[in-house]
Amino acid sequence: MSDEPVITADWNYPTRIALGAGRIRELPVWCHQLGLRAPLLVTDPGLATLPVVSDVELLCIESGLKVEVFSEVQSNPTRQNVERGVETFRVGQHDGVIALGGGSALDAGKAIAFLSGQDRPLWDFEDLQDNWTRANEDGIAPTIAIPTTAGTGSEVGRVSVITDTEEKRKRLIFHPHILPSLVILDAELTLSLPAHLTAATGMDALSHNLEAYCSPRFHPMADGIALEGVRRIMQFLPRAVRDGGDLEARIQLLVASTMGATAFQKGLGAMHALAHPLGARFDAHHGLLNAILMPYVLQANRSAIASKLTDLARALDFANPGFEAFFERALLLREEIGIPKRLGDIGLDATEAILVGESAVVDPTAATNPIAFTAEQYSALFQDAVEGNLAS
Repeated sequence: MSDEPVITADWNYPTRIALGAGRIRELPVWCHQLGLRAPLLVTDPGLATLPVVSDVELLCIESGLKVEVFSEVQSNPTRQNVERGVETFRVGQHDGVIALGGGSALDAGKAIAFLSGQDRPLWDFEDLQDNWTRANEDGIAPTIAIPTTAGTGSEVGRVSVITDTEEKRKRLIFHPHILPSLVILDAELTLSLPAHLTAATGMDALSHNLEAYCSPRFHPMADGIALEGVRRIMQFLPRAVRDGGDLEARIQLLVASTMGATAFQKGLGAMHALAHPLGARFDAHHGLLNAILMPYVLQANRSAIASKLTDLARALDFANPGFEAFFERALLLREEIGIPKRLGDIGLDATEAILVGESAVVDPTAATNPIAFTAEQYSALFQDAVEGNLAS
């Protein structure tokens, strides 16, 4: 572990952020500043049984807040989860949401806060055309987001990713005011995260930064943020996987995760275009899917991103910077932290390859992949990742 002093900071970009070990203890103060008197604490079933949730609940109660815990959230949250949360919110006369957990709890919590004051169904706000303008902005309850993993960056996102169980696909619910009013980045809450989840969520953050950087859209600010996010993940993710108690590494990964989600305003790409339908169909971990898909997508996009990855490798001080240097470093990182090499290793098969390709090509993130793949190309890419066919 480094002897460097532990970082503490307060930022106002892209939203208000309180960063540092132990900052969770400031939660009641923040609630009162935001005018919350009866927040709904949204988390997941696994976390709900652990001391972190009961400790936060007690912290709120002791400060005079009327708090209720809602934990009916699946690993890939569904419309039904959100609607049940909205019902709980309304019956309990809550005035805001505290979203505590990984990306699932954060996405569900943001969606509950958003939908709590709307009179239209959730899918009416899917991120298509200008659907977000349908929302009653005054009906969006404030959210405090407290991540317990460093990966999704949902705490600084203007989107909630919700699974449509009927169509077996994920839908992106977008509104600028879905963005939480406050984020607490307390690395102490991530210290107990197991190594395999640290690896998968860290690679999720890497996929966000990397796909944002490679997006063909013009957004130099996002490029700069993404580049620095990639640097921090490659430096600190192996440390956090080796030693879960490395507080500096945990803080740096939380920061890199928020950087990735800030940068992907520029767009994502084929990793996510495939991971979204795969998560919906197979209920697989989103971050792990992105981690396994990463080299296959990089190779498929090579002709369009070689120059950008050469610049990235040069900025990261790689010897002999180029596409191959970055590609090999990504493979080494995956091996070092124990990421499986193919989707078949986590139980996926290619029997639904055609349907996966058809879903991927219409996923919103496909629009900003550096190459406009067809449904057939997505199907083939998925099959390669299942079987481990990684072209050199």
